[in-house]
Amino acid sequence: MNELALKVGAALKDRGLLLVTAESCTGGWVAMEATAIPGSSDWFERGYVTYSNAAKRESLGVAEDTLVRHGAVSEETAREMALGALKHSRAQVALAITGVAGPTGGSRDKPVGTVCLAWAQGSKISSETRRFEGDRESVRRQSVVRALQGVLELL
Repeated sequence: MNELALKVGAALKDRGLLLVTAESCTGGWVAMEATAIPGSSDWFERGYVTYSNAAKRESLGVAEDTLVRHGAVSEETAREMALGALKHSRAQVALAITGVAGPTGGSRDKPVGTVCLAWAQGSKISSETRRFEGDRESVRRQSVVRALQGVLELL
């Protein structure tokens, strides 16, 4: 993961861009990977860990209606998290992660391993839903890797 974070950092720095993260099920893991790199202050602006729905609403401006209609684990919520992170920071690029890491908390529609991710830069936004296999740590690790890959794709 460190190599991937290095690539993300280099790509952002080359473009003069800053990254903000909005994380739920990964609990700040992307921010940890970013800030483990010396000099990351050149490209990492801040990270939000918004584990609860209240935190998503209060810190990122995720609409109550979005959470009620689509749930915390949805592309709609991930997109609002990414846009909210941009709005509440000085960064130009955002990533957001929300999901069910397990071992409990899954449902028939959103089983354990369901993770929704979003990336935003200006008015450009993309999102996706993934189903990762494995235990809690494995789901979280795969989520971090996919989030960083998505930043490279966005750029």
